[in-house]
Amino acid sequence: MKRGIYQLFFKRCFDIILSLVAIILLSPVFLIVYLLSAVLLKGNPIFKQYRPGKGGKIFALYKFRSMTNKKDKSGNLLPDKDRITTWGKILRKTSLDELPQLFNILKGNMSIVGPRPRLVSDMIFYDKEVLQAYNVRPGITGPAQVYDRNSENSWNSVFDRDLHYSQNITFWNDTKLFFKTFLAVLKGGSSNGANNNDSKQSKREYYYPDHLLKSNQITKEQYDAGLDIANEIIENKRTIVYTKELHKD
Repeated sequence: MKRGIYQLFFKRCFDIILSLVAIILLSPVFLIVYLLSAVLLKGNPIFKQYRPGKGGKIFALYKFRSMTNKKDKSGNLLPDKDRITTWGKILRKTSLDELPQLFNILKGNMSIVGPRPRLVSDMIFYDKEVLQAYNVRPGITGPAQVYDRNSENSWNSVFDRDLHYSQNITFWNDTKLFFKTFLAVLKGGSSNGANNNDSKQSKREYYYPDHLLKSNQITKEQYDAGLDIANEIIENKRTIVYTKELHKD
């Protein structure tokens, strides 16, 4: 796939400049959200999660926490819907929880615009064609944040959008997605798993392996094996590659 001069050079330059300017200008917002989150959530307000980056390479993604760390009697974390707070819902609805990712952009893990940084446990089940969509830096905003905030589109539709984006990275396309993000946020809607799992309007499973299992595209053995591989990848910071045994022949 031929890459233009914008993708090869200017996109990264814009990422560095814009993320640095945004961090400086939004520093009062960072401080307010940080302090409120620390008080309301009673703990470290920064949430770190390992996600696949460019070419499946694992990196630590940062967000403002939106859930508590409440556990059951056995010491296991409660389901997302039982841990998300009112403050957390506000952060997610306004996308303020994404602000720490500006530092991921500055570091080079992410871009301003790009495919959504997926879960390792999801991407390990992607086929070869779908994985091609994630050979670019994931974005703090992109097709998913603009078009798929309520999980109302099929997984194939999501993959098609990400693949189309990765094959058509231009200044004009990035600019359109950037400004459409503000319209999507103003319209409301949430891109978080806790709400999506409970939404009666949701047309797809929030977690891709759950979708594959319920639609009989993988076996329970493949499902369990994939989650084990995902945990191993995170633990050893390995790069995600196509895993044939997780797909039916």
